Amino acid sequence: MSAPPSAALTAAADCGPTAILDVHRDIVGAHILPRLDGASLASAGCTSSQLYSLSAQDHLWTAACLSNWPSTAATPRLRGLIAAFPGGPRAFFAASFPLLLPTSASATITSPPPEELISAVDIHYAGKLIFSKVLETETFTGWFRCSPFRIDLLDPKDAVPTAIRHPDSASACCELAAEMTLSWVLIDPAGRRAANLSSHKPVAVERHWLTGEVQVRFSTVLFGGDKKSPEVEWAVVVTCFGSEVGEMHVGEVSLLVEDMEGNHLSGKDGLIILHRAFEGKRGNKRRDVEARKTYEGYLARKRERREKKLKNESTLDMVCVASGYLFLFSFALYLQLTKQNLFLLFFLLLFSKKILSITRQILKFFSSLFCKR
Repeated sequence: MSAPPSAALTAAADCGPTAILDVHRDIVGAHILPRLDGASLASAGCTSSQLYSLSAQDHLWTAACLSNWPSTAATPRLRGLIAAFPGGPRAFFAASFPLLLPTSASATITSPPPEELISAVDIHYAGKLIFSKVLETETFTGWFRCSPFRIDLLDPKDAVPTAIRHPDSASACCELAAEMTLSWVLIDPAGRRAANLSSHKPVAVERHWLTGEVQVRFSTVLFGGDKKSPEVEWAVVVTCFGSEVGEMHVGEVSLLVEDMEGNHLSGKDGLIILHRAFEGKRGNKRRDVEARKTYEGYLARKRERREKKLKNESTLDMVCVASGYLFLFSFALYLQLTKQNLFLLFFLLLFSKKILSITRQILKFFSSLFCKR
């Protein structure tokens, strides 16, 4: 005869709370751990040696990679490549999930830059996948290394339709920024390395007032290793436009690299920075919060650098003007303003702007030499 419900509850209460380690390991491995996402799975593995051994199984991390990045299952080559990582799918997840942190340019890298890159890109909106693609790019060619670093996933005519309504107002753009997430995992197949160059959530959303196109920007800031531009921005730009029925189409998804002057880095320079970033540190905080904070700091330093440059150019212009007029005044005194030389003085005044321009170029030349030293 079974005990009454009240007695059963009393017996359960007397036993106390059930710890996770009290559950049979087969139940934990088959029914609990597979329900966790990658970040939760990693946290669970840090709690005890038993959970660490259970959570280290490759099939759990393969499922976690597929859940975060559906593109990782797009090709047999990519699936085999992830399985061949030193440490398996778990190592791939650990390299691709966190945000990249700026790595010092003094870090010693002995291996050559990658000769091929594989891009695994996924875009979600409100948790639903709207775009996924894998692209292989050869980076050893002279065309790639001499041209600006840029990877385009879509041709101009290959727009991808979505079921999302195209944002037509500032509030709709804010909603798009809150709901859209993007992951751009770059993989070095030869070196078995990977890194995610996206900020996970947009750092900026801009709508063109005339065409209505919306540009969504994701960003990662890394050290450039150059005094001219100590920091560079790896920007993922997603361009969206509206259809005739008001639905949003994804028309462009591109990865590019810009320095603090707004110039595009070459493929060769971009590969050197990327090569260093593969071996660099990863963040351990919320990706979107940490990325936005880093991006805002980068914009502040970029603005300060631009203001300083304008101030230096303004000072240089004043020095040039003063030097030019001092030269004219000295020459006029030399001529002693005689009637015979009035025509020559008039000629010099007519071409004073040209003289000032030449003087400015000479001063800028010596200034650049001084800065290099």
